[in-house]
Amino acid sequence: MSMIPADAPAPVAGPGARLPETPPRWHRSSWRERPARQQPVWPDPARACDIARSVSMLPPPVAPEAVVSLRRDLARAAAGQAVVFQAGDCAERFASCGEDAVAGKLRTLLQSAMMLALGTGLPVVKIGRIAGQFGKPRSADTEVVDGVELPVYRGDIVNGPDPVPEARRPDPERMLHAYGHTRAALRTLGGCEAGGADPGEFAWVLEEGPLYTSHEALLLDYEEALTHLDPATDRWFDTSAHMVWVGERTRALDGAHIEFVSGIANPVGVKLGPGATAEEVAELCARLDPERTPGRLVLVPRMGAQRVREALPPLVRAVRDAGHPVVWVCDPMHGNTIRSGSGYKTRRFADIAAEVEGFFAVHRAEGTHPGGVHLEMTGEDVTECLGGIRELGDDHLAERYETACDPRLNGAQAVELVFAIADLLRGARRG
Repeated sequence: MSMIPADAPAPVAGPGARLPETPPRWHRSSWRERPARQQPVWPDPARACDIARSVSMLPPPVAPEAVVSLRRDLARAAAGQAVVFQAGDCAERFASCGEDAVAGKLRTLLQSAMMLALGTGLPVVKIGRIAGQFGKPRSADTEVVDGVELPVYRGDIVNGPDPVPEARRPDPERMLHAYGHTRAALRTLGGCEAGGADPGEFAWVLEEGPLYTSHEALLLDYEEALTHLDPATDRWFDTSAHMVWVGERTRALDGAHIEFVSGIANPVGVKLGPGATAEEVAELCARLDPERTPGRLVLVPRMGAQRVREALPPLVRAVRDAGHPVVWVCDPMHGNTIRSGSGYKTRRFADIAAEVEGFFAVHRAEGTHPGGVHLEMTGEDVTECLGGIRELGDDHLAERYETACDPRLNGAQAVELVFAIADLLRGARRG
C-alpha cells in the first residue's frame, strides 16, 4: 500500500482542525462487508482488483494538510463566519481535463466566488466539482437504445457514453485513466494558484483562500485504492480529493458508502432528498460526526422548490437539537430536474432560485446558519436550463445542449443566481 511520506509536514493545528477518531474496527476495505449500491459489474473482477492495487501504489493526489485546511475553513462556515461555494460540472469528462478547459472552469468558479465575496463581505470557501467528478449514479442499470439493451453510462471512470456495447462495457482500466486525468487537472489548478496559468484579475481571490477539490465518493474500488494512512496524524485520508460526498441514492445507514466515509478524516458531505426523515439524519450525524467536530460534516439538502419549506425544517431542528455543528449547503439543482416538451432533461431557473430562497427562509426561521450553495454550472454559453435573464425556452435547448449527464446553469444564469444568493446572505447576516 502506498503511504504518505513519513517526512511530510504535519497538519497545522487551529480552530476546527481536530481530526475525528477512526471508528473501531474500521479499515479502508470494511465497506466490502456492506451492501454497495451503484457499483459497476466488472466483467473480470480479478482484473479490477489488480487495477485497483496499481492505483493504490501511485502517489496520493492531494495532501493531508490541505484536507485539514479545508476542515478548518468549513468550521468557520459552520459558525457563520464564511460561506461555501461548491460548483462545477455535473459529470467531468476525461477530455475536459486539459489545461485550457480546466483553466476555463477555474475562471468561472473564481468569478462567482469573487462576486459572492464582494456581495457579502464574507470569505468564500471555494470547492470545485473538479479533478475527480468522473462517476455518476443512475436510476437504472440498463437502458434501451435503438432496440438494444445496454448498460447505462456511469461516467468516464467506468465506461463510455457512446450507445454501443463495446463502449458501455465497464472497464476497470478507466480507474487508471481517472487517476491520470485527476493529476493533470490538479497540475493546472496548482499552476493557477502559483501564477503559472495566469488567473489574471482573479489572483487576489486565490490569495484569499485556496481552491479545494471534491467529488461524489461513488466508485468505492477507486476511493479505497486512494485512501492511505498518514503517519503524521495516524488518520486515514481519502487522497482522491479534499472533500467527498455521499449521494441521495447511496446514503443508507447500513450501506457501503456510509461505512467507507465514516472512517476517513476528510470533510464528508451527505445529500438529503425530500424523503429524508429527522431520525435518519440524526443517525447519520451520530455515525459520521460522533465527536461533534466543526468542519467534519456537510449536509446538502436537495429537496426541490416545492418541498424545501416543508421537508427541511424537521431535519434542521433534529441536527441543531443534537448539537452537531454541521455546514448546511443548498443543492437547488437535483430536486428540480424535469423533462421538457421536446424531450430534454432540463431545469427551470425559477425553480432553482425558489429552492435557494426557501433554504434561506428555513434557516432564518430556525435560527441556524445557511452555510452556502452547491451548483452544477459552467461558464460556457450552453442552453441546458430554462429561463434566466435570457429567457431560454424549450425551443432553445437543442442549440447547445452539451452536458454529459445533467443540465447545468450557463454563465449568465450562474451570475444571476450568485447575485441573488449574495442578497440572501446579506439578509441572513442582518438577521
